[in-house]
Amino acid sequence: MIYVLYNSLAGNKHSVQEADALRNFLGGELIKKDIQSIDYKAFLTSLTAEDTVVLCGGDGTLNHFANESDGLDLACEILYYPSGSGNDFAHDVGIEPHGKPVSIKQYLQNLPLVEVKGKNYRFLNNVGFGIDGYCCEVGDLCKTKSNKPVNYTAIAIKGLLFHYKPTNATVEIDGKTYTYEKVWLAPTMKGRYYGGGMIATPAQDRSASDGKLSVMIFHGSSKIRTLMIFPSIFKGEHVKHEKFVAIHTGYDVCVTFDRPTALQIDGETILGVTEYKATARVPAVIS
Repeated sequence: MIYVLYNSLAGNKHSVQEADALRNFLGGELIKKDIQSIDYKAFLTSLTAEDTVVLCGGDGTLNHFANESDGLDLACEILYYPSGSGNDFAHDVGIEPHGKPVSIKQYLQNLPLVEVKGKNYRFLNNVGFGIDGYCCEVGDLCKTKSNKPVNYTAIAIKGLLFHYKPTNATVEIDGKTYTYEKVWLAPTMKGRYYGGGMIATPAQDRSASDGKLSVMIFHGSSKIRTLMIFPSIFKGEHVKHEKFVAIHTGYDVCVTFDRPTALQIDGETILGVTEYKATARVPAVIS
């Protein structure tokens, strides 16, 4: 049996139609289920190797599935049909949005953990702290007022110019501590992409055998200089500005801001956060 799990809140709320479009690729009988209303454990443990689950949505849909299925032995095949507004995971692994569904079961293994406000979450792409969290906060508010696509780039530019104030941050990675002033971005990355196409850590490889995470700190620059550098992040060229952009790699990460701000995990927003701790789940013993 083929089950299509869609997120009624993803893709600017058009995922129901996207789920229907899967008939063009899969044929046969499809059973659709909204991830907002299913009992994951009961559903997934009832499936066999003869069944297939197709995830239809964006990065938030994948994050939801990864957290709800964590620790479960998945006997069935897991396919992905990217139909969200950002599709950063799809871009990172080379899956064409709205194309034929592709197996992603291997990418759901050994996902890193992030602790925020005493609660643990798995993430596929990143956990972000700074103006990206601010953009998600404002974007969520926009979604409550309109069904139009959210322009996160416009939100970021307005935030840089008028609304968002940078913070000071302490970053601890594998026991080494770094301090930064006027921090605009401080994401920890499992993949390269986030925020709808920003290549925050161009050298990061989600499939690397060591399982390390990358932390990118965009700091120290004025509003105008930040605005000048910011567009280059969409090509991964911001890393050339070494005076303002630092990248560290490691297994255990703790980022602390000097005031509460919004944080996002694969695009899902948590408000009023001052610290997050991310830990790589190492796929094998590192000698």
